Amino acid sequence: MTVELAVGMVSVVVLLGLVLALVAAGIAQIRCTDAARAGARAAALGDDDEAVALVVRRSAGGGASTTVARADGWVDVTVRVPVLGGVLLDGLTADATAGLPVEP
Repeated sequence: MTVELAVGMVSVVVLLGLVLALVAAGIAQIRCTDAARAGARAAALGDDDEAVALVVRRSAGGGASTTVARADGWVDVTVRVPVLGGVLLDGLTADATAGLPVEP
């Protein structure tokens, strides 16, 4: 009975760790998508790349990296955020791109 309980508890802890890691990855992806949209909105309104990066860092966190591309009346903002989840998610990043037409 004790061995079965010990194995069961280990299984529950591992499963809980995996669920929490998936939740952390999902939250990072949502933050990244929201930050890309906010950055694209700022860039479309005429903000420079530094101001766009500041908007993205405020939305996605300090570890976010930003790329702004302007071409043919459109602006595309790509955001990359490292996923924080310990050993299970080490090296995993979330990324998102949002594009909008430049406002006149």
